[in-house]
Amino acid sequence: MLTNRQLLILQVTVDEFILTAQPVGSRQLSKKEEVPFSPATIRNEMADLEELGYLEKTHTSSGRIPSEKGYRFYVDHLLKPQLASTADMQQIQSVFQERITETEQVIQKTAMILSDLTSYTSILLGPDVRKHRVKRFSIVPLTSDSAVAIIITDSGHVENRLFQLPQGLTASDIEKMVNILNEQLTGVHLHELQRVLEKETAALLKQHIGRYGELMTSFGAAISSPQEEKVFYGGKSKLLQHPEFNDLHKARGLITMMDQANQISQLFSPNQVGIHIRIGSENNLLAMEGCSVITASYTIGEEQMGSIAIIGPTRMDYQRVVTLLDVMSGDLSRELTRILRGSR
Repeated sequence: MLTNRQLLILQVTVDEFILTAQPVGSRQLSKKEEVPFSPATIRNEMADLEELGYLEKTHTSSGRIPSEKGYRFYVDHLLKPQLASTADMQQIQSVFQERITETEQVIQKTAMILSDLTSYTSILLGPDVRKHRVKRFSIVPLTSDSAVAIIITDSGHVENRLFQLPQGLTASDIEKMVNILNEQLTGVHLHELQRVLEKETAALLKQHIGRYGELMTSFGAAISSPQEEKVFYGGKSKLLQHPEFNDLHKARGLITMMDQANQISQLFSPNQVGIHIRIGSENNLLAMEGCSVITASYTIGEEQMGSIAIIGPTRMDYQRVVTLLDVMSGDLSRELTRILRGSR
């Protein structure tokens, strides 16, 4: 159990290191108004905090820096609620002033604004598109033997699926096909499309469409292709502005990791509601050593949920990022829900 004096010294040490990126010494802290102790007293307490594992001593300085344990204690017990500034609120609200009607455009713009506000990298996972429901089908021929099926969902999401057209298929056949698809598949979840097509829609298509067999083979394969998880980035290079990433090998490893969707998904906890902070080794990825990730969830309507992550050094301004994520996740949820209701 830390004493009140140790709590104060730990908090001010972490705050000072976040601000300066330089090891913090006892004399430096003694000049702070909020620390009414002598350098000798502070030095003794910092030594005790080091022994307890909350601070670490660097090789190049007599000062100390927070350890992962120190950061964890700081975010769990010492972070204070903070209101977003007027300037931050104006920038956040600028995302929604254009009244964009496509969810992906709003999410991408959110990623960029969050990166600009925090000076860190932001990553947004779109909601699981498999749970989107079909709102409308259209088919656009590209060449004499290929076309693209455009699937618009109830959330404004757009899926484009390329497929082959059988030789001899007419414009009238395509029109009939589109009409049948819209009659039979509107309201069906994307992950259910192939099943419903085969069991409930195929018979109608067979009655009205020439070259039915070849068409069903190519079209069925197109709509059953696996859905890629939508990942939106803001400010990938922002991390390189921080002194922790001056090591090019370390920076390259981090950027490479962010380009790999299977590793990015490990930064998020599925269906986890609220704001969560993982520090350094808690991320279980070698490339994330020395990094912290703060995540928040957002929703579209009542069912679909996505996630936001801010990646920065462990010397991250946790209080500011938590405040901004709390505001942005709520505003984003409301805006995406508005788009969903307007598209119905």
